Amino acid sequence: MARFKAPRGTRDVLPSEQPYWRYVKGRAEAQARLFGYQPVDTPLFEDAALFVRGVGLGTDIVEKEMYVLEDRGGDRLALRPEGTAPVCRAYLEHGMYNLPQPVRLYYVCPIFRYERPQAGRYRQHYQFGVECLGDEDALVDAEVIELAWSFVASLGLRGIVLCINSIGDRSCRPAYVEALKAHYLGRLKDVCPDCRMRFERSPLRVLDCKRTDFACQEMAAEAPNSLQFLCADCGHRWKALLGYLASLEIPYEVDTRLVRGLDYYTRTVFEIQPLVARAQGTVLAGGRYDGLIEELGGPPTPGIGFGSGIERLIENLKAQGVTPTDYKGVEAVVAWIGDAARQEAVKLSASLKRQGISTLLAPTSKSLKGQMRYASAQGARYVLILGEEELSQGTVVVREMAKGEQKPVERAALLGYLTSGTV
Repeated sequence: MARFKAPRGTRDVLPSEQPYWRYVKGRAEAQARLFGYQPVDTPLFEDAALFVRGVGLGTDIVEKEMYVLEDRGGDRLALRPEGTAPVCRAYLEHGMYNLPQPVRLYYVCPIFRYERPQAGRYRQHYQFGVECLGDEDALVDAEVIELAWSFVASLGLRGIVLCINSIGDRSCRPAYVEALKAHYLGRLKDVCPDCRMRFERSPLRVLDCKRTDFACQEMAAEAPNSLQFLCADCGHRWKALLGYLASLEIPYEVDTRLVRGLDYYTRTVFEIQPLVARAQGTVLAGGRYDGLIEELGGPPTPGIGFGSGIERLIENLKAQGVTPTDYKGVEAVVAWIGDAARQEAVKLSASLKRQGISTLLAPTSKSLKGQMRYASAQGARYVLILGEEELSQGTVVVREMAKGEQKPVERAALLGYLTSGTV
């Protein structure tokens, strides 16, 4: 029995799981590059005030979920609980506002949140995110949503739906917030304690509550419609976005309860949800945050982005029976009979690896039958067998494991056979 275990809410990603991770991260990076996004990496920890200022004091992330520590110098630091604020900090710190706008960035990184572990969500989980900074046009909103939809579709997930909404901006949102507060004011005793706190600190977030043991869902369903409170400018941008999505032939549902859980969002917000679990199983979410960089001390700078949890994506891939297609595993295992063949097997294995063929040597302590079982357990496509006869004739017996067939192949023609299946 192991004396130590991974901390609660964390997990080891074992070799058997790695094909899924390579698959999802590979598709994420490929789609980001396809849309012209460049990679960026930020530190695992930041000044805790970055998230208090950017994410919002009344949010669950700041109030309940951040891992905060004080270092030996007395600085108050927080493990990264979300990806947007650090990227915006880097954008300001390194003067990326002087570059041609918009600046398109993407990242794959660990996120840390102290929350109740559940399927697809861990206290350390990984996120693929993109941020597009420096352009407020609705066409950029459509581009980011197109990238999000294209990424999830490229994984082979079925039964997904894009939900979108607009929550207005500083000029029109106050009137909507007042109408929302009036709707809840007389029935605060019926909603959960978290919603009562949200009502005081961040009223929009009462619509994001997932609890069913209070009247939160009923109250949210009957709440005022955010789209009816949009100012002329926000209304124009909303209509433009719908037009662009129609041109891109991206299906969507309008969900006026969609607000997202962070204070920095403005105007466009969106989620991609599985049809079965809906909001409880959201696999990707994002929106526009035009005031965030200004809140962090920079000039007024529009921005929009999204984040997608890799663990939750993998859970959905497994549930739908989608298997990775981008990971080949071990191509060949070299087996041998006799000491002389063992030395030649070492040379052959090294030669194949130098030529780009993933190759393993079978364990030295096993019989030929045991070496074959080892190759099967490794998922090898081929077993290359060397014995005295093969050494004298300059050949290798190549066994194709899936077919259970084998044939001798000249050593000079071996590479061509392994890469093309022909001599």
